[in-house]
This record gives sequence, C-alpha cells and structure tokens, in this order.
Amino acid sequence: MTTGHRITIEPGDRHVRVVHGDRVLARSDRALVLKETGCPDRYYIPPEDVRLDLLTPSGTRTHCPFKGTASYWSLPDAADLAWAYPDPKPEVAEIKDHLCFYDVDVR
Repeated sequence: MTTGHRITIEPGDRHVRVVHGDRVLARSDRALVLKETGCPDRYYIPPEDVRLDLLTPSGTRTHCPFKGTASYWSLPDAADLAWAYPDPKPEVAEIKDHLCFYDVDVR
C-alpha cells in the first residue's frame, strides 16, 4: 500500500440485496465489506449468492494498483454493473471471485 492508503476487509453483518429494475441479482448474508481510503464501502458478494445466469461477462478490464485487475459483468440494459477480481493482489486475497455491484441494498 502507498503511505496513507488503507484497505480493510471484514465479514459483513447485514443482509445485502442487489436489484436492477424488477430483477434480484444477488442476495447474501455472507458479503465481505471492503473499506478503502477515499472510496465508499463496497460489498463483495460470493458468486454462489449472485444470479450469474442473468449476467454476461463483458470485455471491460480495469486495473487498481491496490487490488489488481478487475473483470466486469453486464445486463442487456446495464453495461458493466458488476466487477470481480479473479486474481487479486495477496493483500486482498479474500475478495477473489466475489462480485461487487455499484448499487446495493443493505439491511
């Protein structure tokens, strides 16, 4: 990590639900909460709790110097609404293959 930049990952203690339109894309009581300097808290959901049958892998890739290279998934009407790190940096290995969405409902 760079001086002053921190990432922490902890088990979530709330129910996380991802809805797009009228479709529930994910539900989980096992999401990990990633807290990163300068960013909102993000919920990383195990792939078993995500409706992967509704999502299509996209060709988009982005690189984070702290987490690694992210792959993205889309819906026909929502490009790149989820991402995951298939090969994250060792410091954040817990989020491997967990999906993260821009908008989640946390209860």
